[in-house]
Amino acid sequence: MRTTRDLRRSGLATAAAVLPLALAAATAAAAASGISVSTSGSEVTVTTRACRSVDGGFGSASLLSPGQSDFSQGRQMSLTGTSAGQSAVWSGVGAGTYTVIVLCQDGRTAGTQAVRVSAPSTPPPSPSPSVASTSSASAAPALPPTAAPTRGVSAGLGGTATDHSTATTVVGGTLVTTAVVSTVWFLRRRSEPQRL
Repeated sequence: MRTTRDLRRSGLATAAAVLPLALAAATAAAAASGISVSTSGSEVTVTTRACRSVDGGFGSASLLSPGQSDFSQGRQMSLTGTSAGQSAVWSGVGAGTYTVIVLCQDGRTAGTQAVRVSAPSTPPPSPSPSVASTSSASAAPALPPTAAPTRGVSAGLGGTATDHSTATTVVGGTLVTTAVVSTVWFLRRRSEPQRL
């Protein structure tokens, strides 16, 4: 009988020793659930009420990619909000499983939570535009869009914007020079006295 009493006493002693550990684990679990993480497309949002303002800041949150294990390795964002609730948002997050850690300004860990970001769904292809057929004979056919004129204004004084090639400029210059030389030759010849 004495042996059974010793087992009972050792069982009570073990329970007394395990109780603080169980309470510590429950406290740690409560701290781990002190954050709430949600996703919307490629955006991840974490919210918490666990952090209090210290020196005007609440703390920061880190988004850890697979393979990262330390807070400093992740994409860090400062917590914003009020004493009633704080949040941080990451945009442009690719598909995958991430870990979110929130550290309060006073050094406490508000919580850690895993989150899965789904690949963006592709929108259905938009229908190709089509011309609606009508049975009415007066319906005008659809005309294709026309391009703007490329030669500029072709009438009026000084309104042209045409770019002439080098050959056109050379031919024009030759004609003007020939006309000037011919006019000078003709006028000189006329001004000379005529011999009979």
